[in-house]
Amino acid sequence: MKPRVLVVDDEPGVRKALHRGLRAEGMDVMTAADGPAGLRLAQTGSFDVLLLDIMLPGLSGYRVLQQLRAERIQTPVLMISAKDGEVDQADGLDLGADGYLVKPFSFVVLVAQVRAVLRRAQGETTRGPLRLGGLVVDRAAREVRWHDGPVALSPREFGVLEVLVSRAGSVVTKDELLRAVWGDEQAATRNVVEVYVGYVRRKLDAVGAGSLVRTVRGHGYLASDAQLDEVLPG
Repeated sequence: MKPRVLVVDDEPGVRKALHRGLRAEGMDVMTAADGPAGLRLAQTGSFDVLLLDIMLPGLSGYRVLQQLRAERIQTPVLMISAKDGEVDQADGLDLGADGYLVKPFSFVVLVAQVRAVLRRAQGETTRGPLRLGGLVVDRAAREVRWHDGPVALSPREFGVLEVLVSRAGSVVTKDELLRAVWGDEQAATRNVVEVYVGYVRRKLDAVGAGSLVRTVRGHGYLASDAQLDEVLPG
């Protein structure tokens, strides 16, 4: 599966350039334009690397990083900022950042740093719970909760929801769901995927969480509770 990168920066030009460049490097990229939106996405724990600006509307990058580490979300974070002072860089690293790049930076160096933190994180991925708004997908216990209330899913339904929430904010195609949940089962088809997504959505509807899973016509399905800059096919 492609590495998933979240870019949080309030400069449209930076978001667009990083989105285009990192996708060309074979990565799955999402963007957010302010601190609160970036924090909500990062709290899902579904990204492999977070590129985080410091001066953000609503919530600074420092505060976003501090909150993530307080919640024990250990997604690798590279700070990207025009703040080039030694104290600024030390503050970011002391809060738990894995690297710091000063704008304007070399895209080649940025890609190298992203790949370096991906290598360090390889093999260290936790199987802890996934979160999307009030929804918790506990992968260890194979349980789903909505605001602490249980959501009863069959094993196959759980697999569908797990894949969607693990890639929250990104479109997952029917073929990707088919491979991830059904594997090599010859009887499984795209129609089966549609049926099971329908089952999951009805059970989420029953507890008030139905809006978290959406159909993206012509592409697949999206799990999200936030407004995003980019919604891209998975």
